[in-house]
Amino acid sequence: MKFCHKYLTFKLTIDKENLELFMMSQSVKIDFVILSKLDNEGNLHLMHNKSLSLELLHQMPDSALLFYEDKTNCMFKYSLCKEVDYAKFGANKVIINTNTDTICVQFCKESDKNQFLTRLGQIRNGKKNSLFEQRTDQSSAVQYFQFYSLLSQQQNMMQDYVRTATYQRAILDNSIDFEGKVVLDVGAGSGILSFFAAQAGAAKVYAVEASSIAQHASSLVKANNMSDKIKVIAGKIEDIDLPEKVDMIVSEPMGYMLLNERMLESYLHAKKFLKPNGKMFPTQGDLYIAPFTDEALFMEQVAKANFWSQNSFYGIDLSALKTAAYEEYFKQPVVDTFDPRILISPPVKHTIDFLADNEEDLFNIEIAVKFDVQAASVVHGLAFWFDVAFKGSTTQTWLSTAPTQPLTHWYQVRCLFPQPFLLTRSAQLEGKVSLKTNSRQSYDVTMMVTVEGSSQVFTNNLDLKNPYFRYSGHVALPAGHFHESPSEYYMNQYSAIVNQSQGFQQQPQDNLSNQLADAQFFNSTLSNGHHQTKTNNVSH
Repeated sequence: MKFCHKYLTFKLTIDKENLELFMMSQSVKIDFVILSKLDNEGNLHLMHNKSLSLELLHQMPDSALLFYEDKTNCMFKYSLCKEVDYAKFGANKVIINTNTDTICVQFCKESDKNQFLTRLGQIRNGKKNSLFEQRTDQSSAVQYFQFYSLLSQQQNMMQDYVRTATYQRAILDNSIDFEGKVVLDVGAGSGILSFFAAQAGAAKVYAVEASSIAQHASSLVKANNMSDKIKVIAGKIEDIDLPEKVDMIVSEPMGYMLLNERMLESYLHAKKFLKPNGKMFPTQGDLYIAPFTDEALFMEQVAKANFWSQNSFYGIDLSALKTAAYEEYFKQPVVDTFDPRILISPPVKHTIDFLADNEEDLFNIEIAVKFDVQAASVVHGLAFWFDVAFKGSTTQTWLSTAPTQPLTHWYQVRCLFPQPFLLTRSAQLEGKVSLKTNSRQSYDVTMMVTVEGSSQVFTNNLDLKNPYFRYSGHVALPAGHFHESPSEYYMNQYSAIVNQSQGFQQQPQDNLSNQLADAQFFNSTLSNGHHQTKTNNVSH
């Protein structure tokens, strides 16, 4: 180390050990901070009703974060490992995963916050950010892993019968691909797919999980006497190492619209551990896009935005925000399910080959679309869903989120245009859909279409990170699809039941009502078959 002065220059030599001791003696002290703790639901709880003084001690093996009242009485103390995870939150807040709790520190001045973050970076010992950290905003990552650390969220996915049963069926039906093989489970969560691989005869399964649910997965492995076959590895797939290459990679990396959460990139990254000619379950993902008409959905969003049209809301004029509200509501993708008859054209398909494609192929996706619309329709937006294929040595299995299939926790996604437009009969709609990654573990979606022969362009930009979850538990039948009188059909059913009862003992009125209910006249399945003379199913 060299020190320079106007009149004096000399060298001071410090060996590596003494340099570490020198660094360890340094601390950061900051006054007037507010300390809160994050619970499992992501809510902040104040730890002390007064501002505190903070001291961050850089020491080995674990650093210490201390909070004082009146600069003398230590109220709280936390240990920080050198791989400490932290994230900026809001203007002057920092969220920190300590060795015991997740806490939030609010600073009075931005300069104090920056000084604190600099020392936290030094504690990380110059650790190079992984690919995941380079592409992900820290606050997004903290929220993401906290969300998936909850047993309730794991339960939500596990109880999706279509999802879980399809995975097990695909794995067991292709047990030849697992028997005696080494398997990697990426984003293992509760470890359910690792257990399926073991059921199929895998010799060894490495279950990699970055959230704290890894602890629960380890408990399940131990409780099911699978410790000799399943090894849980806590960490991100981008950061960890494996002692050997694997024959098969399994994962459930799909988000809304297939791509949300950007876990597909981690899934493809895991191929660095895959042996030549190894397999991946799932093997392929198909994203489907089709135009739809739904006046009810469009008017629902318009009505919400119109709240801001009021010029005397408790005496306050809100109308200055109407345009901003309209833009915000129509920037939200709608997550729900729908009757497939609202689709006015067969879909366009975009395929991602998980074995052949690379992470960077998912950064900026552009999909050319061309739709042949046979009947005059009002176009309100584009609908999205996906299928994934498990291509095994024995059989091929598909998991579908199509509106024609049983509902899954992925639902379907619809993106509205702010301004609907009319298509005449036998018109062609063409354009493109662009999906560009962002640091919030999601995509910015841009739709651009035009009617063939027209110069008018219809566009919208949407934020897939901020969807509108609309599903209410039932699917409304689209208007205008009855081609004979529903009332006449009901009366005919009633007459048929009454006539059937003739010659037998007179049936009570409530029994007749029960039989009519059993006929499920108002059930969409029956009405689809009886009242619609022509149904255009979506082709796959």
